[in-house]
Amino acid sequence: MNREYDVIFVFGPQGSGKGTQSQLLAEKLDFFYWDMGAILREERNFVLSDGKSVGSIIDPGGYLNDAQLFQVIEKRAGELPTGKGVIFDGVPRSIGQAQFMLDLMKKRGAGKFTTIFLTLPREESLKRLLLRAEKEKRADDTREGIERRLKWYEEVILPTLDYLKAFGNFIEIDGRPPIPEVTSVINKALGM
Repeated sequence: MNREYDVIFVFGPQGSGKGTQSQLLAEKLDFFYWDMGAILREERNFVLSDGKSVGSIIDPGGYLNDAQLFQVIEKRAGELPTGKGVIFDGVPRSIGQAQFMLDLMKKRGAGKFTTIFLTLPREESLKRLLLRAEKEKRADDTREGIERRLKWYEEVILPTLDYLKAFGNFIEIDGRPPIPEVTSVINKALGM
C-alpha cells in the first residue's frame, strides 16, 4: 500500500456528521467504509459468547463491552479488502478497542494511521440529535438515550483519542459548519 494513510479513524460526538464525512471521504479516496453502528444493527440477532444477543444490548441504547465487540469485528473482518484503505466510523470506542484495531490492521499490512476528530459542543450535539430523532424515528434516539451516550462519549472516547494521538496523524476539525465546509477542511487537512 503506497499511500499517505492506510487507515482513517473518524471520531466525533453523535450529531457531528462523522457518518456523512466518513462516507464522503471513503468515496473520494476509494476506501472501504466500515460503519460499526450499521454492522451492529445488522448483527442484532448475533448471539455473543455470554449468551446475550447484540440487539439486547444496543436496542435500549447500551454499548457492547470490548470482548463483545471483538466478537462482532472478528465475525465481519473477512469483509475488509486487502490492499485497500479503510475508514472506520464508530470504532474504536475505548483504548482496548484502539489497541485491538491497530493490531488487526497492522496484521493486514496497514502501517499509516490517521485519526480525524470532528468537534461539536454538547448543546449543539443534543440539538442535532433530537432533530434527527424526529426525522428518522430511531429507537435509541430518546432524550435520555442521547444524554447517556453523550456522557459516555465524554468519559470513554476522549481518553481513546489521546491514546490514538501517538499513532500517526491526528487532525481536529470543527464539526459545526455546513457539511461542504467541513468536507473541504478535511480534504485540505489530508492534502487533497
